[in-house]
Amino acid sequence: MKRENQYEILKEKNQNEFNKFPIKFAFNNKQFKESMEELGLTEKDTDKVVGIGYGGGFIRKSDIKAFNEMNKRHREEERQAIDNDLTGEGYIKDMFEYELANHEYGYTYELDETLEALGLTMEEINADERLKHGLELALNRYKEIEEEEEYEE
Repeated sequence: MKRENQYEILKEKNQNEFNKFPIKFAFNNKQFKESMEELGLTEKDTDKVVGIGYGGGFIRKSDIKAFNEMNKRHREEERQAIDNDLTGEGYIKDMFEYELANHEYGYTYELDETLEALGLTMEEINADERLKHGLELALNRYKEIEEEEEYEE
């Protein structure tokens, strides 16, 4: 029986919380007006909203503290999950496997986008045996898949 990907579970939990937060996205005037109304504002209340740094996203200024606390908590949960993986064979391996797949490593064989998504550098990985081991395990999984596909041909 395949073990659940712990990174994916945490990522999904945090994404669900993010999705429930009163964030609005607008890419034209009609969407902006509708989004402002959903926040209990008028389209002229632009002084009561602030962009969140994600394309077209904004929140009420009154929600800034809660938004920042949520993001800080998510980062802390991710850091704690890494710290709790003493060997690199659990959460860390799952983290690399998920992001390698998400950034199509199997096609590109490039680590740059994966590392960028995780906020890591190769220097940081090489300096931490757990991160290094987890990445090696995830990369080995790609080699196994490739070999299985070659064998099937």
